[in-house]
Amino acid sequence: MKAEIIATGTEILLGEIIDTNTSFLASELAKLGIDIHFTSCVGDNFTRMTEVLRQAIQRSDIIITTGGLGPTQGDITRSVIAGVMEQEPYIDKDLKNELTGYFSRIGVDMPLNNLKQAYLISAAKAIPNPNGTAPGWWVEKDGNIIIALPGPPKEMQPMWQNQVLPRLQKKSGAVIMSRILKTWGLSEGKIDEILTSFLASANPTLALYARQDGIIMRITAKSGDEESSLGMIEAMETAVRQLLGDHIWGTGDETIAGVVMKLLSERGLSLAIGESDTGGFLTNTLSSAARNNDCFHGGIVVHGKSAEKALGLKLTPLTTATGKINAAAIAAVAREKLGTDIAIGMDMTEEPTISQGTSFNNIYIAIDTGDIKRNKIMEYKWRSASAPVRASQQALFTLREILISMEQ
Repeated sequence: MKAEIIATGTEILLGEIIDTNTSFLASELAKLGIDIHFTSCVGDNFTRMTEVLRQAIQRSDIIITTGGLGPTQGDITRSVIAGVMEQEPYIDKDLKNELTGYFSRIGVDMPLNNLKQAYLISAAKAIPNPNGTAPGWWVEKDGNIIIALPGPPKEMQPMWQNQVLPRLQKKSGAVIMSRILKTWGLSEGKIDEILTSFLASANPTLALYARQDGIIMRITAKSGDEESSLGMIEAMETAVRQLLGDHIWGTGDETIAGVVMKLLSERGLSLAIGESDTGGFLTNTLSSAARNNDCFHGGIVVHGKSAEKALGLKLTPLTTATGKINAAAIAAVAREKLGTDIAIGMDMTEEPTISQGTSFNNIYIAIDTGDIKRNKIMEYKWRSASAPVRASQQALFTLREILISMEQ
């Protein structure tokens, strides 16, 4: 089956909101093994929306629209679908009762415009929306499926997971399974080079994606039963792991912060963070990952001379040499003040360097384990806008390597 996604809304075309629905749905359809050949965005114009939908029907089996199901005059998705299907919309009694009941429960008089959200056509079935007043449509006619979903992600995504996805799984007639592997330390091009033969495989497939926390690999297998799909995935994963080794650091929804917390727990070790001029990004990241983990004792975030003086730090203007000294000093203070086995210290240049029109920051990272053989000090250079994020990731991946080398 071939699918197509149509995002509707003039506000998207004007750049007033970002369309995240298309990327979400594209990812979900890929998991089902449903090919996507086209995506588009069209404004709230009846003629143009009709043209786009007619074209989609000619070339795709499944068309998913997002947006345009509200009560305003600009919400015209239902009317467009009804026109293309050549069917007259009518007010469904059950949907009307649900709408009036909702407004009654919240103590608000229902505007007459909201009645359009109770519309159906004979080819459509309503898709329940427990998080809003706009039900979706599931339309089947002449071998095509049109799925109309609301625009707000908090409404659209639960409807997809609970209502649409199970129906499409039945339609696909196959068991499609995926597994995510996460890597760090190799470029997308290098992984592509190493895994050339696997990337050419038709089933299972292997796809690469660049993310903040490294290169993500998705293995997807399709067969007539779960056992066969799982077997294909595991066979490819084993072969990929043999080639990439410790560059693979996680699977699925794992985060590097969560992986580090687990390693610390297994080894009975504690961690503290000290940061200067990074805005406390690493401390915040670990705080979120360590809600139920007492291995993380917190972070010391400083900016400016007064904060440095309060902690007894004497940080000097940054050069490659002094940056490493500063990072080591910050790590030592954090380890001492917060009473931990390990500490990470970070210091960032306040004034970025400019190269070919792009600004870069140098961040100096020190990992203090109390064991001189395992201590690590490094310089990390990245684009200014995301330098603290990337450097924090680098610090955690380096700490992971150190922790793996330690006996449990």
